[in-house]
Amino acid sequence: MDPLSVALAQVNPTVGDLEGNAQLVLASARQAAAQGAQVVVFGEMVLTGYPIEDLALRTSFRVAVAERAEQLATELADAGLADLMVVAGCLGTASDGRPTNTALVLTGGRIEHVYTKQGLPNYGVFDEYRIFAAGEAPLRFGAAGHRVGVAICEDIWGAGGGLAHLGEAELDLLLVLNGSPYERGKSHQRTELVRQRAKHLDAAVAYVNLVGGQDDLVFDGGSFVLDAGGNLLGSSAQFAEEVRTVSVPALGRAGEDATAVAPDNDDDTGQMYDAIVLALADYVRKNGFTSVLLGLSGGIDSAVVATIAADAVGAQNVVGVAMPSKYSSSHSLADAEDLANRLGIDPQNYRVQPIEAMFDSFQGELALTGLAEENLQARIRGMILMGLSNDEGHLVLAPGNKSELAVGYSTIYGDAVGGYAPLKDVSKTRVWELARFRNARARQDGEIEPIPENSISKPPSAELRPDQRDDQSLPDYDILDPLLDAYVERAASQADLVQLGFGADVVDQVTMLVDRAEWKRRQYPLGPKVTALAFGRDRRLPVTNVFREHPGAAER
Repeated sequence: MDPLSVALAQVNPTVGDLEGNAQLVLASARQAAAQGAQVVVFGEMVLTGYPIEDLALRTSFRVAVAERAEQLATELADAGLADLMVVAGCLGTASDGRPTNTALVLTGGRIEHVYTKQGLPNYGVFDEYRIFAAGEAPLRFGAAGHRVGVAICEDIWGAGGGLAHLGEAELDLLLVLNGSPYERGKSHQRTELVRQRAKHLDAAVAYVNLVGGQDDLVFDGGSFVLDAGGNLLGSSAQFAEEVRTVSVPALGRAGEDATAVAPDNDDDTGQMYDAIVLALADYVRKNGFTSVLLGLSGGIDSAVVATIAADAVGAQNVVGVAMPSKYSSSHSLADAEDLANRLGIDPQNYRVQPIEAMFDSFQGELALTGLAEENLQARIRGMILMGLSNDEGHLVLAPGNKSELAVGYSTIYGDAVGGYAPLKDVSKTRVWELARFRNARARQDGEIEPIPENSISKPPSAELRPDQRDDQSLPDYDILDPLLDAYVERAASQADLVQLGFGADVVDQVTMLVDRAEWKRRQYPLGPKVTALAFGRDRRLPVTNVFREHPGAAER
């Protein structure tokens, strides 16, 4: 038997853009055919974009999808691709009228086969069990004499389901259509899982993932093919669209160029940075924006967000506003200007708008004191940014990080304003990691380091009162971040936290701050999920909730 040429079509669809997504499939199929592919495989629900959430429940949408899928089959044949077998994710309808997550096999100008996903994830950001009806029968078909099976994402992650049935069949190749979002450290888990499945099935496995941002998710691609022994036959890049054709030997056995295992990118910080850049770029593009706006304080958070923005949409499309108050240090303004120059922000797009006169005007009427007075400065800055956004059409970026969001160390309607928050799922210590990584990448590429060293090394401060520093209100971040990781992501109790070595007083303080801040997190902008548990759909706690880990409980 001759090898089977399989193209991994790793593409970036847009939710709801049926015409654009169909054209993306058509163009990629042409490219696959030009590479000599006999089969081309796309990601999960590529025709609709993914995830579509409750859009799947609209009958009008399902009808439009079905019509566009039939039209696509005809267009493929009209383009001279009738002999190419196209396997693409789509939305379907079950016999009881419920929506389904399906894979279509298009060939000969028609929809030849339909497979319905059986494993429906109901955890984290996914709620597919509520939306979709599950399939019953696995799909197996022949392609150039090879025995081919189809699975969709969670089918191979969960126990049983379609994979168990396919294990009873003799397959040469399993095609897995995926919409698997990026999170730090996940690529190794995928590779190991697919390696185990390939050995279990005694068949090659082609794992094809989506790429691109969708609201608070970002899909990282990284598609690959393993033979029956778990050896790598071919792979695609992360965070980029690509059509890559791989030759799968008869019976899925190893080819001459196979390696022991699929390579993993061990640079977690680099992956996280690239994921955030892609997420922001797609959020801007897919929502019709052309430019972004943010406040430049001279601090580390705004410096990293501005650098991500410049990488995502181009420095010429970044507007930065420095908004000094009477409490701002001289180096803050200098660091903000230095950052703008290093990034290449257009001089007309770097603006300095002092807020002292506005602050005095408010205080002349309100005479606020204490925390209310401090927060007034942040809210004046938020008002300036939103006013410029309304007037000029920029997307406002919120600079806050996960650590601050966890403990409520942000001002609602102040630094929390905006349409997107690139660092929402990035702890403060990892913000510094991203800054050092990006500067190192610049050095490696022979470019100017974008982030001033002073923004990295100076103590973090909101500068809302004289000589203010974050560590006057919070534990040091090298203590706070591991504590938050245990309490938020692993749901550790106060007693658990003390056993991990955290002081009882610190545990009481931080858990109280986290529990009190849920209402703020509900009002924070969208931001890309890059860890195993992000604030938002991953962690759903009631705002009105009087249960607390009691003060002093950590000592018991």
